Amino acid sequence: MTTKARPLIGASSACGNDWDTIDWKTAEKHVRRLQTRIAKAAKLGKIAKVKALQWILTHSWYAKLLAVRRVTQNKGSKTAGIDNVIWNTSKKKISAVFSLKRRGYKTQPLRRIYIPKKDGRKRPLSIPVMNCRAQQALHLQALEPVVEMNANRNSYGFRPKRSTADAIQHCHRIVGRKGSPEWIFEGDIKSCFDKISHSWLKKNITMDTSMLSKWLEAGYVEKGMHHQSTEGTPQGGIISPTLLNATLNGLEKAVKDATTLRNKAHICIYADDFIITGVKKEVLEIKVIPTVEAFLKERGLSLSPEKSKITHISEGFDFLSVNVRRYRDGKVICKPSKESVKSFLRGIRETFKKNATAKTENLIRQLNPKILGWGNYYRYISAKRTFGYVDDNIFKATWQWVSRRHKRKGGKWKKRKYFRSHKRRHWIFSSKLPESKKDLDLLKMESISIRRHIKIKADATPYDPEYTEYFEKRNDFSYLQCYRNHKKCASY
Repeated sequence: MTTKARPLIGASSACGNDWDTIDWKTAEKHVRRLQTRIAKAAKLGKIAKVKALQWILTHSWYAKLLAVRRVTQNKGSKTAGIDNVIWNTSKKKISAVFSLKRRGYKTQPLRRIYIPKKDGRKRPLSIPVMNCRAQQALHLQALEPVVEMNANRNSYGFRPKRSTADAIQHCHRIVGRKGSPEWIFEGDIKSCFDKISHSWLKKNITMDTSMLSKWLEAGYVEKGMHHQSTEGTPQGGIISPTLLNATLNGLEKAVKDATTLRNKAHICIYADDFIITGVKKEVLEIKVIPTVEAFLKERGLSLSPEKSKITHISEGFDFLSVNVRRYRDGKVICKPSKESVKSFLRGIRETFKKNATAKTENLIRQLNPKILGWGNYYRYISAKRTFGYVDDNIFKATWQWVSRRHKRKGGKWKKRKYFRSHKRRHWIFSSKLPESKKDLDLLKMESISIRRHIKIKADATPYDPEYTEYFEKRNDFSYLQCYRNHKKCASY
């Protein structure tokens, strides 16, 4: 007796044709099963099998459903490309799934806009049309397992289950132990997304080359003019971060091969920023930097001379908006960088100015997410003293806001109207909610508990079945940790 094999691609009826009744767990399960098989084949070096499985995945109904869901739920889902089309209804979404076909697919130029950078300059951002975004999201599901299996062990940007907290923890680990190297090369790749070689990508990225070529050569429209793209991958494309990771894969091995164990050359990478340690400045200058430059040149990239430099650990350096420095007592401490603190407080003061006549309730609702987000980013490092400093400055800005509204009132009257007491706290900026008659308080950053982050294992990837149990335990711990940190702030 023979049993009929269950198809991997999946028919449209398997998940239904009604967007609101789709069984997303079933779709995720089938796609993850295929991704695991792709990762296994990539690990064994079976490129032909990888491509065959990628073809199956990119023609899967389940994968198409997940691709459309991703582009219609992310932050840019309401921003249209040059065709001014967005998928904002269930009917449009399910129709979009049927339209995701390789045959006859043509890319459209990207819409170019510019967003401000911290240094005052502007960064180009290219916005694809919805159909191109969904196609990229679809093929990304097939590409990511391959990139993950060949990734740098200590690369943390734009990778599943990894975060800036992992990168910062690894950074502290390689410079904070007794006998750790004291010299650090701070590397920054110049215009990384805009300069990656197209020819290198087409030769070395394991995916549908025809689709990749179409995205790379789509060009962009700026002020009504069409411009060709001869290099780089557009910032704004869903697949671009993974293409960047694939481009930099092998950098860690190249650095290790160029040095010896005595040189203690450790690396920590996050997107286009990285640090490399060395026992001597000469090791970094003679062996590490030439190796990095040669590695990048092959891919059409180069180091930024303004941002790349060699620093001693006693001087300290900033990495991912965190200052890492060894002090006189020999301890290496990670704390929020001065520039990050200044920028955050500048934004808080700007919020007060823009809401000079707003209701207290509306002002608090705008401030609390900013305070919570900034505090949560730094809750894994030595930030308690900085949190206190920030709270003091926020209180000063609050009092100035109150005083400008009531210039003729005294301090006691202002305190009674805008502040309340609870237990040992007597200056809680608060507003009484009219619908529930509950107090809406301004979040105090010092209430965010400091907890040490447990860094992810260097070789761990969610596409390798060997680490399934590891990630289950890690997810349970992270959920419990987040619940403890946020249960007091749930109303914000």
